[in-house]
Amino acid sequence: MSITTSGPVSDETIPIQVRRANRNKSLLTPGRRAFGVINAIFLTAFALVCVLPFINVLASSLATPGELATSSFILWPRTFTLEAYQYILSTPTIFRALGVSTIVTVGGTLISLILTSLMAYALSKKHLKGRRLINFLVVFTMLFSGGMIPTFLVVKNLGLIDSLWSLIIPVAINAFNFVIMRSFFQAIPESLEESARIDGCSELGVFWRIVLPLSLASIATIGLFYAVYYWNTYQSAILYINSSEKWPIQILLRQIVIVASGMNADETSVDVVPPAQSIRMAVIFIATLPMLVVYPFVQRFFVKGALIGSVKG
Repeated sequence: MSITTSGPVSDETIPIQVRRANRNKSLLTPGRRAFGVINAIFLTAFALVCVLPFINVLASSLATPGELATSSFILWPRTFTLEAYQYILSTPTIFRALGVSTIVTVGGTLISLILTSLMAYALSKKHLKGRRLINFLVVFTMLFSGGMIPTFLVVKNLGLIDSLWSLIIPVAINAFNFVIMRSFFQAIPESLEESARIDGCSELGVFWRIVLPLSLASIATIGLFYAVYYWNTYQSAILYINSSEKWPIQILLRQIVIVASGMNADETSVDVVPPAQSIRMAVIFIATLPMLVVYPFVQRFFVKGALIGSVKG
């Protein structure tokens, strides 16, 4: 049995999904379609510009010396070889340097997140006395710093020379990361914290049970910033680390490139030495790979944490 109706059909009788589809179709004008196509082409080209250098680095590190000598840009080597990686990994201290960088990165990131989050939470409270002065002093360091020599003298007087702590403590709190996290904490409604205090939470309890669970996006973003900085530690290690046993991976790989270039110039010292170009590419890839592995796990927090944390100044 079918039911027929006569007369015009009102908008209320049309399902909301159908109405939305019709509205979206009416909005797809030729100009909007053209813009979508151009936008997709531009974003695809931009993504290729970002990805192709990494592919070139990996392909060059796997290419043969003859291909590197004849080709300036390689995306797929004709013949694969692992000589560059075998040469780098044959260095007995490579794994020790990786361990040093891992310790500095993991430990430094945890310490920096703890100190930055506690400081940002305290200075996000309007009732804190001296809040404006402390915030001004922190932001002031973003524009002016003591410089290399005063910082070195401070590290030396603290007895941190030739210690892994010299790579962590002087940069434990970054002013830019602090401002982002403080702004994120300021955006959290105060009513949530007040309700927790009414239930008997202390200030640290409010921070641990209420604020931190709501700030995972910001914390993951700031943690990525800190991790990248600690992993790429280079200048601080040159200034403060004297023992080769405490070199991070960046310093050791630099030494490998220098030694490989010198050995490549004097071919009588060894039987087979990979070309310096392939070693440089392999070094770049090894130094970049850990961050490339970690980034996908925090990428979904990255944009949200960075944008929400920068809404308020």
